[in-house]
Amino acid sequence: MTMTQPPDFDQYWAAVADDLRELPERPEIDPLPVRSTDFADAYSVRLTSVGPYRLFGYLSIPKGDGPFPAIYWAPKYASVLEPVPQGTANEIRRQYVTFACSGRGQRNADQPFAAMFPGLLTEGIESPDSYIFRGIAADAVRGLEYVASRPEVDRSRVVAMGNDIALIAAAQGTGATHVVSTPALFVDTIDRASQTSAYPLEEINDYLRHNPFSREDARRSLSYFDLRWHAPRFTGKSLLMADAPDGVLDAGAVNAVAAASPGDSTVHESESSSYLDGMVIERWVAREFGFDEPIVPEHWR
Repeated sequence: MTMTQPPDFDQYWAAVADDLRELPERPEIDPLPVRSTDFADAYSVRLTSVGPYRLFGYLSIPKGDGPFPAIYWAPKYASVLEPVPQGTANEIRRQYVTFACSGRGQRNADQPFAAMFPGLLTEGIESPDSYIFRGIAADAVRGLEYVASRPEVDRSRVVAMGNDIALIAAAQGTGATHVVSTPALFVDTIDRASQTSAYPLEEINDYLRHNPFSREDARRSLSYFDLRWHAPRFTGKSLLMADAPDGVLDAGAVNAVAAASPGDSTVHESESSSYLDGMVIERWVAREFGFDEPIVPEHWR
């Protein structure tokens, strides 16, 4: 059965937005000398999201006169949060304000909830209201709106980067002008999961093997996160990174997301190389933000 958009999709996400509005961010910002450089100052940031729940993030601000374009790394599907994602050139921090935000359950935001891997993808999946990704999506929106509001940021150049959550945050929040998303979780999830034994989608298969009578409840919860229903709400430019042709989320699946977007949406089919795919992303962001050359790690040059 193909997943369909819930009739109360807009009401569900309006309720998430209402929950966020009722809670002030209450940011706590502390200098991080060990993470600072001669070209950028680093800070730890704590913010309040729905729950209420305290989040953690790494903020980096270039030295010099701004405003600067911003890169927002939305919460990813992993336990550890890095100031700059592994493999990214630290020199990025010379040119961009960067903010890497942890969602609830990730390290430094794992009190009172510590995420399990595998397991997070099905936490509370029995109901859309208890599904953990309702909170994680709210966390991602809070992080995006925080960094976009910083006085050092050029609000005409803010890119949200990550997996499905980056696009959901850009669609349901405010502040992003661009998105780079690598869908991995939320495109017709149950049917896509049945085509693979690889994690994280294998978590869905594990859950259904143990809870066969909960299939429709899980399908309903997942339907509120399907990127095909979020894409129409983001009017900026997007780069969507698809799997290689033999992957579960190949260009065919990701094109369905791009087709729903009212903005300029580009789909890139993975070349099964972190270098080649990474260069596509870095060149796209640099071009969109008006830079002649992307900033890439030394070993990529």
